[in-house]
Amino acid sequence: MRGDVHVPGRWYIQGPLDTQGNRIIPWELEQGRPVHLEGMPLLSVRYPGLALDYTESASATIVSRRFVCLCERLGIQSEVQFIPARVDGQAEPYFILNALRIIRCVDEARCEEIAFWEPRHGDPERVGHYRNVAGLKIDPTKVEDANIFRPWGWTVVLIVSERVKLAIEKEGLTGAKFIEV
Repeated sequence: MRGDVHVPGRWYIQGPLDTQGNRIIPWELEQGRPVHLEGMPLLSVRYPGLALDYTESASATIVSRRFVCLCERLGIQSEVQFIPARVDGQAEPYFILNALRIIRCVDEARCEEIAFWEPRHGDPERVGHYRNVAGLKIDPTKVEDANIFRPWGWTVVLIVSERVKLAIEKEGLTGAKFIEV
């Protein structure tokens, strides 16, 4: 699932910032663990427009109350943490989505291209992890019953099950586009 940047007249959000005005580090939201923040994060609207139910900023995935309610109705709220956040100029509540499952499921043989971090890249903690994945494909046998998760090694991507995709479409939630992996 990706944010659909081609929705006509859509808004663009930036942030989140913590209560001191510091940017929340994106990797905290890609570890598959609950994140505990002091106070309510703030998101600013960089370009005003149509508020979406699903929005990706540069450092976080932002969802509406409708998205949260859908996840609750589907019974998948244990797979995701919804962190309440304020969006400038919005009375409705919004949430930062934090997927709580990371699954080792990338099917390297079926991806278009895979590049790995190597010692020469100067980041020893990342050596052996994916540096780039083009044309992502996953091995569905490794996913089991997961409904919403990030793939191990390439956590910049959020994956939802067909069940969740169909429910989002049926509910008419805005802002998401789906790419089969």
